[in-house]
Amino acid sequence: MSKEMTGAEMVVEALKDHGVDVLFGYPGGAVLPIYDVLFQQESVRHILVRHEQGAAHAAEGYARSSGKVGALLVTSGPGATNTVTGLTDALMDSIPLVCITGQVPTHLIGSDAFQECDTVGITRHCTKHNYLVRSIDDLCRVLHEAFYVATSGRPGPVVVDIPKDVQFARGTYTPPHNIHHKTYNPQIDADMALIREAVRMMAAARRPIFYTGGGVINSGPIASTLLRELAALTGFPVTSTLMGLGAYPATSGNWLGMLGMHGTFEANNAMHDCDLMIAVGARFDDRITGRLDAFSPGSKKVHIDIDRSSINKNVKVDLAIVGDCAHVLEAMVRLWRSEAMHAEKQPLEDWWRQIDAWRGRKSLAFRNSDNVIKPQYAVQRLYELTKGKDVYVTTEVGQHQMWAAQHFHFDEPNRWMTSGGLGTMGYGLPAAIGAQLAHPGSVVVDIAGEASILMCIQELSTAIQYRLPVKVFILNNEYMGMVRQWQELLHGGRYSHSYSEALPDFVKLAEAFGAKGIRCFDPAGLDAAIQEMLDYDGPVLFDCLVEKSENCFPMIPSGKAHNDMLLADLSDDAGLELGSVIDEKGKMLV
Repeated sequence: MSKEMTGAEMVVEALKDHGVDVLFGYPGGAVLPIYDVLFQQESVRHILVRHEQGAAHAAEGYARSSGKVGALLVTSGPGATNTVTGLTDALMDSIPLVCITGQVPTHLIGSDAFQECDTVGITRHCTKHNYLVRSIDDLCRVLHEAFYVATSGRPGPVVVDIPKDVQFARGTYTPPHNIHHKTYNPQIDADMALIREAVRMMAAARRPIFYTGGGVINSGPIASTLLRELAALTGFPVTSTLMGLGAYPATSGNWLGMLGMHGTFEANNAMHDCDLMIAVGARFDDRITGRLDAFSPGSKKVHIDIDRSSINKNVKVDLAIVGDCAHVLEAMVRLWRSEAMHAEKQPLEDWWRQIDAWRGRKSLAFRNSDNVIKPQYAVQRLYELTKGKDVYVTTEVGQHQMWAAQHFHFDEPNRWMTSGGLGTMGYGLPAAIGAQLAHPGSVVVDIAGEASILMCIQELSTAIQYRLPVKVFILNNEYMGMVRQWQELLHGGRYSHSYSEALPDFVKLAEAFGAKGIRCFDPAGLDAAIQEMLDYDGPVLFDCLVEKSENCFPMIPSGKAHNDMLLADLSDDAGLELGSVIDEKGKMLV
């Protein structure tokens, strides 16, 4: 039923109509009319962040963990520009966001007015779509279109820039019904003839592999269920990108682990030696392929993706299927069953024997220590002590992110939130806040590094204000760890500005915010300290002092083929592994 209302009222009404129950934001002059309407209602809960970048990442964490749209509201000028990192992050990782930005009144646009910027121009290349609404007559349509564009096809962020006079103006609001966009109509159902051909290729394959990505998760829980069913029917091995972790259970025997730059030996070798690669909701990015001219040279490649522009973008494929992952996987399962398809038994058994031989290298193994906490061990203990709980994990970016991906195992989708494509330091804490708001009764842990956590540490204040019991588990090696690792291996050990000098005392910092601080440097006390963190009903900063010379392996060096991996040296004389000493205050000395 149509109603007359102000533009500001239309914004809040559209949020309600599109199921938004949590809105992340920061007020300012150009959005005060909207904030005034928010004050007079209770359906949409507003969460006050401490920086607009935090609003975008929190909305990402909310969206990624819930499968719903993440929404944020910021003012004009610096409020809008501060969201650019989060918007770009969401675009790279296909996260559905609707970002409402304020703008100066229409008659001042282009005059360099106070807190004016060209928001549409600035965000054009870091959003899926954006709008500048100059007339109240367009606002209702644009708001509904924004949610449609953000969630349909390959998800992504959409910006709606609303001048202040449009927020005050009155117009007619119509609830959403049969919303569409005149030029954007993504293809959901794929060509059945192509799906049949893919199934035929699968049955003929001797060394097949499913290469899965974040698109499986974005397609919804049914896609993950169908992937599991298809893998069980075919007996094929499954690997996943960083963004796809959880789409297939890590505890399954068919699981090869993550692939790519820090993927497992078995996953990368199987990708290289396969004769059929079925890519489902993945985009062949450079962290997966390594050197393009050496990427899986002997395989035929099937690519299933809802985004037509991703097909043949990086790697030329033999069969392209454009459509939603869930729809395509459902058709594949149905055809495989109805036509009693099966792969030839002996070649598939031989393939699994080869994979088991690669597994025998134990590429994620590390030399543990009784003297210092190894970061891999810390993640393993965190995983074991949270097993059986309703857990959501976010990360910052760096070595700790890769160790979390390798050693914290996910059996369900939407439990793992990390910055994949953009690699945004500072992502994890606000994303954890978003995930905690989406799942208030769950355990939410941000696995962090001591450098990354400082990027958006101000959001700890948001967690305190809203009594959100997020746990920040800092693997503190006193370095920008991944930078230091590359400098060691590729730049002759010249550690140029990678040492984290002048670090705060994280326990005191936590207490200053009103959170709980915990420090642990003794492997013997790690379990008890982690349990203390989990038992505390409030935000925690856990400062876990770990071996600072530890490197993250396996690793594909820059410019190398994806099966040309560096593995950890586990010999007794492998450098400084057991040479670290920790003083009585927990400070690491070399």
